[in-house]
Formats: sequence, structure tokens, C-alpha cells
Amino acid sequence: MHPTRKAAVTATALLATVTLVAGCESGSTTAESAGASSGGSSGPGCPDVLSRVKRDVKAAEEVDAPWSGPTGGPRAVPGRSIVYIAQTLTNPGVKGVAQGVQEAADVIGWRVHTINGQGTPAGLKDAFDQALALKPDGIVIGGFDPSSTPKQVERANAAGIPLIGWHAVATPGPSEDPKLFTNITTRVEDVARLSAEWIIAQSDGRAGVVLFTDASIPFAKRKSDLIKKELATCSDVKLLSYENIPIPQANTRTVKRVSSLAARFGNRWTHSAAINDLYFDYAESALRAAGKDGAGAPFNIGAGDGDPSAFERINGKAYQAATVPEPLSEQGWQIVDEFNRAFAGKPSSGYVAPAHITVAANTGGTLSWDSEGYRDAYRTIWDE
Repeated sequence: MHPTRKAAVTATALLATVTLVAGCESGSTTAESAGASSGGSSGPGCPDVLSRVKRDVKAAEEVDAPWSGPTGGPRAVPGRSIVYIAQTLTNPGVKGVAQGVQEAADVIGWRVHTINGQGTPAGLKDAFDQALALKPDGIVIGGFDPSSTPKQVERANAAGIPLIGWHAVATPGPSEDPKLFTNITTRVEDVARLSAEWIIAQSDGRAGVVLFTDASIPFAKRKSDLIKKELATCSDVKLLSYENIPIPQANTRTVKRVSSLAARFGNRWTHSAAINDLYFDYAESALRAAGKDGAGAPFNIGAGDGDPSAFERINGKAYQAATVPEPLSEQGWQIVDEFNRAFAGKPSSGYVAPAHITVAANTGGTLSWDSEGYRDAYRTIWDE
């Protein structure tokens, strides 16, 4: 364990409460009649649920994370090239994984070309066409739904080019429809459950919540629906609003929507959850203008992706209290290892990184979350 992380474990395990700030767009729903949330009631809410979720949250905040992934596999297949198609490089999670892929490829001795899909259907199709024109040995579908580029996926499959997704479909592991060698992600069920449980635990079962999603991405939509379902297990937690802002438009829409939400709900808005941390980056100025304290309500939790800027906000208590981070660099290395298995004619590793909750008390001042020892583990596999 990193010394800074071990020191952090001695701090209070359960920190501030979590909030999502998001923007209402067409298709969003609100529950303004939800009544007073945590602020107007005394005593904890939903006691039958509260003890369970507090145990879950405490366990998920532990920072001792020895490598539990693969320790064996094929030696490095030399001289390969891969293309990473990014849904948009303004998404810090997508960008962080791309950086991990590049780092691992440098170690194994492969060439990597990253293409930005610009977050639009036309941009993604064009990026995929560019990727195919390069005739790579493998293609990464970085954070977008392969069904948005069906012809390109079909062409890659026909050419025998293995596809590996990152957050491309709802579940980790191989996929037959669309045909992916594997899909790299934490289990969305675990991420969603822990995000909701953190809100329940940190509010003592009494919260007024805004939930933000990007319904254009099936993976994200499912995550937010699961968060909503878990929040509903606590009858004293009220869902004030369910917001839909596409990730590529978050920078232009979030400020306006957060200002509106703050005016509408006032102190009833105590917590938020978002399918991606980046919304809180854009929400900061609107919350400050609304007179909100960066260390106070609404307490924001990101159900992914745990990029460095999210850690900076959490460490600085600047309008984000927690995240359920993806181990972005580690997953980039895993993508390279999975390609190596594909090139060697072996099955995927089957590894899925466990979900974790990051708060100021357990970061140790770091700016990322990864298992310990993954770089050495993969180097050893490729050098054997």
C-alpha cells in the first residue's frame, strides 16, 4: 500500500455527504412536491436500510488494494499497432484510459494512434473510418456505443480486427452482439449501488437528490437508472430531479441548469449523483454564485470516472465530496494486455476491477485510484 494511502486510512472513513449537480434538459423529470428532505426532519431515516449501506460504504472506502488481476498470460506479441477511438477527449475518463493505453503500448513495444470522435455520431463514424483506413491490428472503442457505428464494426469484424471496448457495452467481458473481444469496465451494478449507498449513509437516510445522466449512452443511462433504484430503497431519500445532459454538451448546459436547480430547490437540494465527474467541474461556478460552500451541500458524488480533476476537487473540498473512480491507467494497461491475448489466440483474462469509493479522508493526497502493482504484473506477463 502507498504510505500516503495507509496514513489516510486512519482518518475518518466516512466523510461528507454526496451530491450530484446536473442540468435539467428536455426529457428530465422533477419531483418538486417531494417535500423537505434531510434538513427538516430529526433522527436518521430508513433505519432498516441505513445499517446495511453504512457497512457497504465503509468496506468500499478501504484503500488496501493489492493486485487481484491476472498474473499469467502470453508473452508480448511484437510489432503490433492499435487505434484508440475516443468518444471525446473532453471526457476525462476516456482521455485517462487513452493515456494508460499509450503508456502500456510503449512498454510492450507497439504503436498507438488516438483519434478523437468529437462526441457526435458523425464524428465517431468518421473516426472509425479513419481507424479502419490505418489497417491496425486492433481497435479500441473508447466510451461510446458500438451500435452507433454498426457498419464500421461490421467491417472490422469482417477484416478480423479484434475490437476491445472501454465502457462500450453494459457489462464487462466478451460480447457477441456487438462482437467485442472484451469490454473493460467496473461492474455498473456495483458502481451505481455504492454511489447511492454513499448518499444514503452520509445523509443518515435523509437526502434531497438531483441525479444527472447522459441518456444517449446506454451504459450511462443504465447506471443512472440503477442509482435511482437504489436510492428508492430508502423511503426518506427524495429524488428531486432526474436530469439528462449529453456529456459533449455538459460544458455549455450545466452552469445554467445548476443555477436553476439551486433557485428552485434551495436547501432541499442536499446531495447529487452524476454518471461522470466532469459535470461537477462545470457546476462549480454556478454553485459558488448561488452562495454554496464548496465543502457543504449539495454534496456531490461522481459514479465515474475518477479523473485527476475530480480528485483535486475532493481533496480541496471544492464542490465534490466523493467519486466511485475507474482505475483509468490500470484499465489502459489491461486493454493492451487483452489485445496481446487476442493476438496470441488466447481468451480474454476475465478480470474486472473492484469498485471503490474515494473521499478526502482516503486519497492520501493522490490524484488517481489504481490497484497496486499492476504495472509490474503486466510487465512480468509480457516478459515471461
